[in-house]
Amino acid sequence: MEVEEGDEGSGGGRRDDTVEISSENSGPARSRSEDEFDGEGEGEEDGEGEKGKKKKRKKYHRHTAEQIREMEALFKESPHPDEKQRQQLSKQLGLAPRQVKFWFQNRRTQIKAIQERHENSLLKSEMEKLRDENKAMRETIKKSCCPNCGSATSSRDPTMTTEEQQLRIENARLKAEVEKLRTAIGKYPPGTGSPSSSCSAGNDHENRSSLEFYTGIFGLEKSRIMEIVNQATEELKKMATAGEPLWIRSVETGREILNYDEYMREFSVENSGNGRPKRSIEASRETGVVFVDLPRLVQSFMDVNQWKEMFPCTISKAATVDIISNGEGPNRNGAVQLMFAELQMLTPMVPTREVYFVRFCKQLSADQWAIVDVSIDKVEDNIDASLVKCRKRPSGCIIEDKSNGHCKVIWVEHLECQKSTVHTMYRQIVNSGLAFGAKHWIATLQLQCERLVFFMATNVPTKDSSGVATLAGRKSILKLAQRMTWSFCRALGASSFNSWTKVSSKTGDDIRVASRKNLNDPGEHQGVILCAVSSVWLPVAPHVLFDFLRDEARRSEWDIMSSGGPVQSIANLAKGQDRGNAVTIQTMKSKDNSMWVVQDTCTNAYESMVVYAPVDIAGMQSVMTGCDSSSIAILPSGFSILPDGVESRPLVITSRPEEKSTEGGSLLTTAFQVLTNTSPTAKLTMESVESVNTLISCTLRNIKTSLQCEDG
Repeated sequence: MEVEEGDEGSGGGRRDDTVEISSENSGPARSRSEDEFDGEGEGEEDGEGEKGKKKKRKKYHRHTAEQIREMEALFKESPHPDEKQRQQLSKQLGLAPRQVKFWFQNRRTQIKAIQERHENSLLKSEMEKLRDENKAMRETIKKSCCPNCGSATSSRDPTMTTEEQQLRIENARLKAEVEKLRTAIGKYPPGTGSPSSSCSAGNDHENRSSLEFYTGIFGLEKSRIMEIVNQATEELKKMATAGEPLWIRSVETGREILNYDEYMREFSVENSGNGRPKRSIEASRETGVVFVDLPRLVQSFMDVNQWKEMFPCTISKAATVDIISNGEGPNRNGAVQLMFAELQMLTPMVPTREVYFVRFCKQLSADQWAIVDVSIDKVEDNIDASLVKCRKRPSGCIIEDKSNGHCKVIWVEHLECQKSTVHTMYRQIVNSGLAFGAKHWIATLQLQCERLVFFMATNVPTKDSSGVATLAGRKSILKLAQRMTWSFCRALGASSFNSWTKVSSKTGDDIRVASRKNLNDPGEHQGVILCAVSSVWLPVAPHVLFDFLRDEARRSEWDIMSSGGPVQSIANLAKGQDRGNAVTIQTMKSKDNSMWVVQDTCTNAYESMVVYAPVDIAGMQSVMTGCDSSSIAILPSGFSILPDGVESRPLVITSRPEEKSTEGGSLLTTAFQVLTNTSPTAKLTMESVESVNTLISCTLRNIKTSLQCEDG
C-alpha cells in the first residue's frame, strides 16, 4: 500500500518501520532517507507470516549523492512539496515520482523521531526531578519538627493535614505525568531513546553514543563529524588571529567588523542568492584576561551545568544531547558533544534564540586549548525547522595559560540567524551583534571568574568584608546573593519558562506580567508569585544609572517600599575589583517596623544589574554567622541596565563631560516579584496585577524624576 501524505503526522498513523535502520548482513546500516524502495508495496511485510516475508522482501535502491543533495535542498525550502514539485524533481533526478514522495515522507518521519527523542529525554529528566521532590516532601512530613521546641509535631496537627493534602495533589499530578511519559515513549524502553537505537544492545550500549546509532538518520559517520570539527578548529584559529583584511576596525565605533567578502574567499564558503546569505550574519571577536586556571576554565565549558552557571544572564536553558567522544585525560582533550542552548536577553521584549551545535575540546599546544562550537547541517535537518532559527558557524575561544592562575581568552562568535522582528528599542543592540556577541560573553566570563576568586579568597581585607566577622559568614552571604541573582535572571527573560501577558501601565509604558506557583522549593516563598517587568529607554549613561540605583543613600528616592525613611548598610562584601561588584545588607527603618534587604550589584563592560530581596532578619543573622543559606526564602526584584547600542547619541546625561558625544543612553529593565497568595492553589486576581502595575509605574516615575529625564 502507499502511505498517504498525512500518515506521518500523528503517532498513531506513523509507520515504525520507516525509521528503522536496516540490519541486513550484506552491507552497513542504512536509513530509508538514502535507501528508498524501488516501487514495491511499502507495507506488505506487516501482518504477514514468515513465508510472506520471504516472497515479498522489499528491494532497495541507493540514491546517488547528487540525488540526495537535490532532495535535501528542496526539503529545506518545502518539507511538503506538491505534486508538481515532485514531478519536476523526479524528472530532474531520473527517479519515479513515488520514490521522491516516499523519500520526503520518510525524511519528515525521521525528523519527528529525533524531535520526540529529545523531548522524551527532557520529560524523563523532569519526571526524575519530580520524584526526588516528592521523596523529599515525604521525608519532611515524617520528620517535621516544631521550630520553637524542637519536638516532633503531632500527626493531628492541622498544618500537617494541609501538607498531606498538597502531597496527595502533587502525587496525583506526578502519576498523570508518568502515564503521559509512558504513552509518549510507547514501546521504547528507557535507555533506547528511539527506534533506531534498538539495533544496538547489551554492553556495547555503555561505550557508544546514541549519535553513533543514528548515523543512518543523520547520514554522518563519526569520522565525518571529527573531520567537520577539525576543519572548524582550523577556521576558528584563523578567525581568532587574523588581522586585516579579514577583520576591519570601525572608525565610528572602534569595534572590529568581519569583512564578509574576504571571509567567503578565505574559507571557500558557498552562498546561494547572488552571494548574499539568506540569514543575517553576526560576527564578533573580543580578547580578555580572566582570573581562573586553565583546567577549571576548560571544564566549565564541557560540563553543561557549570557552563549555565558561568553565564546565568545569557543561557536560560542548556543540555548535552549526546556525547560523541569523551576525550582523554583530566581536561578531556578531543571530547566532542552535541549540545542545545536557549540564549536570552534580560528582558521579555527580545525573543530567545535556540541553537544546536557540536562542541569540541582540543589541545593545540602545551599551554593553548580551543573550545570550538559549530552547527552541523545533517543534525539540524533532523530537527523541526521551526526550532532552528539560529546556527553557529565555527565559533568559540582560544584559551592560553598565562600562569599565576590567569588565562588569555580570544573569543569568536559567528552566528547565522533567521531575520526576525525586534522591538524598536532593542533593534540597534541586537542587529549590531552586541547583544549576543563576543564582548558580552567575555565580559560575563571575566565577571564570573573574578567573583569565584573573591569567593574562595581567605585573605580578604577588612574594607572588602565590613560587617561580617568570619569567612564562613562571608561565603554564606555570597552564596545567597548568587542564588538570588540566578533566580532573577531566570524570571526575567523571554524563555518558555515564563508566559508573558502584556498590560498597559499608568505611565504609558508597556508592562509584561507572568505568574507561577511554588509548591515546595524552600529557597522561594510558597504560593502564587506574580512577576511584572517593564523595559524603557532613558537618556542616561549606563554607569550613571547603575551608580544611582545601587546607592543606599539615594534608595528612598525611587524605592516606595522604603517609605522615604533612612536606609543604612550594615554589611558590605566586595566580590570584584570594581566597587560596583558587591553584596550589601541594608536596613530600612520606619515608625512601625524594621526591614532587612540583601542587595547584589554586578557590572561589567557590557551590562549591569542591581538585584535585591527582603529577607527574614533572624534567618539572615544566622547566615551572617556562617549557617547554610539554601533554606532562606528570597523573592528577588531589581534592574538590568544595558547600553542602547548607539555610540554617538547627543544630549545624554553623563558624569564624564568628555564622553558627552560618545556615550549612548540606557535600556533599563525593571522587574518586581510579589507573593500574591500563600496558597499555591489560589487564583491570580486583577487586584494583584493592578497593585504591581502601580508599583512598577511609580518606581519608573521616581527614577525619571530623580535623574531629570521626565517624559517631554
